Amino acid sequence: MNIKIRDEQPEDIKNIEELTKAAFLNAEHSSHTEQFIVNSLRKHKQLTISLVATENDLIVGHVAISPVTITSGETGWYGLGPISVCPNKQGIGIGSLLMNAALQKLKELGGKGCVLLGDPNYYSRFGFKSYPDLNLPDVPNEYFQAISFSKYKRWSHMFEQLKAYL
Repeated sequence: MNIKIRDEQPEDIKNIEELTKAAFLNAEHSSHTEQFIVNSLRKHKQLTISLVATENDLIVGHVAISPVTITSGETGWYGLGPISVCPNKQGIGIGSLLMNAALQKLKELGGKGCVLLGDPNYYSRFGFKSYPDLNLPDVPNEYFQAISFSKYKRWSHMFEQLKAYL
């Protein structure tokens, strides 16, 4: 496996949309709108990080990170997602490469932390955890997870989704 991770380029947009649609086509907990979320984040200039994984110059994975709003008004927090891997390339480590690269880049940009919605069994390997006082309206607590890049202790906040997700 010769996978390279790089920043999204303008010519990648259509391929990212098709990849994201295919990656979530049979996903049990999908809204099947993930490709529209990425496009909306891009349109609203909210894609802080948009990385692609390539194999032989073909896009086989993508991850998006965008700013999130905390009810306290604190800044520096981001949301990860969606993350997509080509269906015939899932389960071989591409998602992990994208996760690690995206989180590293977010740290380098000075992010305070990151939240996401997803399977706790998968995302815990990257340091994500759910917290009793950290919540997102209408989302089961165990699926809304965070990782802090500092010793952040105040989890009594609500995170609000960006317009792109609504």
